[in-house]
Amino acid sequence: MSINKVGFETVTSSYAPNSISTVELKPSYNIPVVLVIVAIPLLLVQPWVGGAGALLGLFLMFQAVTLRVQFSATDFDLYRGEKLIRRFPYQEWQNWRIFWNGVPILFYFKEINSIHFLPILFDPNTLKTCLEERCPRI
Repeated sequence: MSINKVGFETVTSSYAPNSISTVELKPSYNIPVVLVIVAIPLLLVQPWVGGAGALLGLFLMFQAVTLRVQFSATDFDLYRGEKLIRRFPYQEWQNWRIFWNGVPILFYFKEINSIHFLPILFDPNTLKTCLEERCPRI
């Protein structure tokens, strides 16, 4: 645990957090690894399809390594390294959903002025716990 620049305690975990602390999600490499593994035999049968699948898997692997997601008391924050890329205040959220609960691969949320689809490159259980706690579905 550490204290971030805003003064919130940062917790990296896979258990249910409380809404006061900032929770940083651990990366999950499941989707990128599966894409690369599936792409290898496809390279022999359909080189273009296999190559595209492998590139997508490698791109998502890079994103999982470099991006960080944090849930603060008021915002969903997206970082690349230490730099804040985008802040999504919960008060602007209208709805959210995780697609395919058995094998979660896509996270959707709608704000007042925009819709977002993100591949699940982070611990899906902690993601769902944080969403249910901090931004209950409408």
